[in-house]
Order: sequence, then C-alpha cells, then structure tokens
Amino acid sequence: MKIKLVGKNLDDIRPILSRFGFEETLGNDAELIIAHGGDGTMLEAERLYPGIPKLPLRDAGTAPLCRDHANYSQLQKFISGKATASLLPKLAGIANGRTLYGINDIFVHNRERVSALRYRVWIDDELYANEIVGDGAGVSTVHGSTAYYRSITHSIFKVGLGLAFSNCTASVDHLVVSDKSVIELEIVRGPGIMVADNAPDTIELNEGDRIKIFQTGEYAKIFNLADFMCPACRLLRHPHLYEDKVFNAAWPGRGE
Repeated sequence: MKIKLVGKNLDDIRPILSRFGFEETLGNDAELIIAHGGDGTMLEAERLYPGIPKLPLRDAGTAPLCRDHANYSQLQKFISGKATASLLPKLAGIANGRTLYGINDIFVHNRERVSALRYRVWIDDELYANEIVGDGAGVSTVHGSTAYYRSITHSIFKVGLGLAFSNCTASVDHLVVSDKSVIELEIVRGPGIMVADNAPDTIELNEGDRIKIFQTGEYAKIFNLADFMCPACRLLRHPHLYEDKVFNAAWPGRGE
C-alpha cells in the first residue's frame, strides 16, 4: 500500500512501516496518510490531504502509550483488516468569499486581545442574540467537543453541534443544536478573526462582516481512532485527569 507520512520524528517509524510492506510515495497516488504525532498532527494531515483515509499514530517518543496501543500493534491491526474506520463530519466556515474547514471546530475570535468583540448570532435564520460582548464564539463537532469547546463550557456532547461563547460579559447559554443547523454571526464591532482547528490560515473580520458555519456533507475517514484516543494512554501523559470529572464521565471507570 502506498502511503504519505505527516508529522515529526518520521525516521522513528519508517523501519516499522517497511516491515509491514508500506511504500512511501512522493506523488499523488497515496492510498493512506499516516499521521505520526498528536491530535494536531491528525488535523494537519486531513487539512493537507482531504479525502484520503488517515491512520494516526502517537509519537511514542513524546507520548507514552499503553501496552495495547504500541505503534507495532496498531499497524498489525490495520494490516490484518481489524481496524475500525470512523467517519468524522467536517465543518465549513464562510466569510468574505473564503471558506475554512475543520474536524474539531470553527471559532470567531477578537483579533485585538485588549478589545472585546461585539457580534450578533442567528441559528437557522432565527435571531438568538442581538449583541454579545466577549472574546468570541465557535461551533464544535462531537469529536471536537472534548477539545476547545470543553475548556469553555466544561461539558461535552454526543450528538449535534455545540455552540460556545467565550468570556461573555453577560450570561449567554451555550447550546447544542441539530447537526443540520446553520449558525450565522455578524460582527458589530471588530476587528475579529475566524480560525478552523489548528490551521495557520485565518480569515480577518471587520464591522459588518457576516460568517456562516455549518456541517458539510464531507467526512474525514480515520482508522483506529479509539486506539489513538485511548483513555489509558492519555492518563499516562496527563495523570491529573484522574481528578477530571468531565473526562471520567466521558470514559466511565477510567478514573478509578
């Protein structure tokens, strides 16, 4: 199988990959993208090579792995046809004639850190808030709900889309809406910036600019995602999660 590699310390895994018969290609004929690193590397791999299946592997040199999820074991699982494929829905954010895509989330932030952003919010063409003052707002997928969305709301969700408001001056409820919903924002006072996942590409926003965020019909196909996101492996890297009630609620029994 022809593959492309994305990430750091790639020479650490090339010998293992060759033993399984993978052939690294520099052309456009890759059948699989292997992302070697962390969550950000997986997001980068999908951004660079959308539509091609991904197999994410943790960089064991920087992220300890539990005994069940060594890279060799995960590759053996994939080659033997036992790897499960997950389809992660993708978000689109449109503003100023440009579009950004994300697997985790799309956020609108204040561009000047010393000045709050003022904006309006519509959900499915219905005005939700005439003016919100704060650092910004964002839409998250279920997969992204354990990332930035969780740090803002201290919660996660299992279906739909999450709408989170960062550091608002007034009480505004975070929402979980249908995955068919369309969220629109209008900048009342900027400047602002729209970002998607960990992408370096951004869209600058100014007063009067409108943003539309929604779930597309496209998906990222990721193999062995449950192994890559293994709670036991994560606890090796972040022991403090034993005390994290949200984490333990998402993974019952893992904090015991």
